[in-house]
Amino acid sequence: MTPDQIESAVAAAMPQAVEELKRLAAIPSVAFPGHPEEPVFAAAAMTEELLRSTGLPRVQQVAVEGSFPAVFGEAPAPPGMPTVLLYAHYDVQPAGDPATWRTPPFEPTLIDGRLYGRGTADDKSGIISHVTALRTFQGRFPVGIKVIIEGQEEYAGDRLEAFVERNPDLLRADAIVVADTGNPRVGDPSVTTSLRGMAAFTIEVRTLKEALHSGSFGGAAPDALAALMRMLTSLHDDNGDIRVPGLPRGSFLGQGPSEEEFRRTAGVLDGVSLVGSGSLADRLWSSFAITVTGLDVPTVSGAVNAVQPTARARVTVRVPPAGDPKTTVNAVVEFLRQVAPWGVQVAFGDFTVGSGYQADSGGKARAALNRAMERAFGRPPRDVGAGGSIPLVNTLLRQFPAAEILLFGAEDEEAAIHAPNERVDLEELRRVATTEALFLQELSLPSALGV
Repeated sequence: MTPDQIESAVAAAMPQAVEELKRLAAIPSVAFPGHPEEPVFAAAAMTEELLRSTGLPRVQQVAVEGSFPAVFGEAPAPPGMPTVLLYAHYDVQPAGDPATWRTPPFEPTLIDGRLYGRGTADDKSGIISHVTALRTFQGRFPVGIKVIIEGQEEYAGDRLEAFVERNPDLLRADAIVVADTGNPRVGDPSVTTSLRGMAAFTIEVRTLKEALHSGSFGGAAPDALAALMRMLTSLHDDNGDIRVPGLPRGSFLGQGPSEEEFRRTAGVLDGVSLVGSGSLADRLWSSFAITVTGLDVPTVSGAVNAVQPTARARVTVRVPPAGDPKTTVNAVVEFLRQVAPWGVQVAFGDFTVGSGYQADSGGKARAALNRAMERAFGRPPRDVGAGGSIPLVNTLLRQFPAAEILLFGAEDEEAAIHAPNERVDLEELRRVATTEALFLQELSLPSALGV
C-alpha cells in the first residue's frame, strides 16, 4: 500500500474506531482486588473480538498465572520479513470519587473532539490504535504480527513479566511497539526513550499499646502520627530536593517542558512554587522522586481526642533509568530508620520494585518509525522521557536483547490518566494509528531491511 492509501484507510476507519473505543471504555475493567471481576473478563472478550476483526489468522485468550487472561494474536511473517510485537492493556485504574468527574467515568462522552472516560487513553486507546492500524491491511500484513494485550497492568504487571519469561518463543519479535505512552502535547510527535523505575513500601510506626486521651496524656505520650510525619517530611529539604544520601539528581539530554507548560498541565495553583532544582527534564525523567501516596490515620470526620498509637504510610520512589530500585529502597528505608524520633518502633513491608529503561540510540525500526511519524504528524519526532514505570519493558529487553523497543501512543500529558476526567484526543488517536500502519509498511521496505 502507498502512504496515501494508508492515510485514507485509517481516516475512513475512524468512525468505527471511535464507536468501539466507546464500547470498550464503558466496561469498568478494574483489575484491583475488591472490584468485580466480570467486567475485566468482559473487556478481555471484547478485545479478542476486536483482534479477530483485523484479519489475524490466530487470536485467542491465554491464561496468565495469578492474573486475568491476556489476549494474543498472530500472523506469520512473509518470507524475509521481520516480526513486530504490539503491546497494550485492557485493564484500567479505579475511577475514584465520581463527584470529581465532570462526566460519568464509565459513560464515555465526546466533547469537542475528545472522548472522556476512564481508560479512554490509558490504555484502551492503545488497543484501538493497534486494531485500526492492522485493519488497514485487510489481512495482508507486510510484516509478521504478534499482539499481546494484558489484563492486569495497572495493579500487578509483574504477572505478565513472568508469563513472558516462561513463553519467550510465543512473543519473540524483531521490533516491539508499546502503546502505553504519549506525546508531551497533542500534535507534538515524540518517542519515549527513557522510563524511570519504581520502588514502593509501607512504613508503620508504633509508640503505644493503645490510643490515649489527648487531654490526660498529650504532651508526654509519644504520638505515632506525629513521629511518622516528622520522618516523612525529613525526606526532602526546604527546596523540595531529596535529602537521602546516595540519591543524586540526574540529567536528561533532551528538551523537557517549559515551567509554564508544566504548571498548566499539572494544574499547579497560582502562587504555589514547583519543588526541586535542575531542569524540569532532569527532575521528571532522570532524577529520583519520593512521594507519600497513602496514609492510614484517623479521618478528620472521624477524629477523636486521642494520641495515636500507630500510623502507617505508603511511600513510592521513582528511580532514574540507570538506578537500581533495590539499592534505592534500601537507602530510603535506612534513612527513615535513622531519623525516627523518640525511639519509636518502625517496621517496613509490602515492598515492590521495578527497573527503569533507557533506549539505545536507534536502529532500523526506529528509523522506520521516524519516517512514519513525520508523515503522520507533519514533522519528525523527538526523544522524551517518562517519569512513570512500565516494568514489562525491561523484561522484554532481557528476553529479546536484539529487538528494538518503541514506546509511543495517544496518551498526551494532558490526558489525565489515573486521574478524574481522563480523555483522549481523537485526532491524536488518528495520527497514532496512522503512524503505526505506516511504520509496519515502512519496516517491510528495502531501506529498512538493509537491501
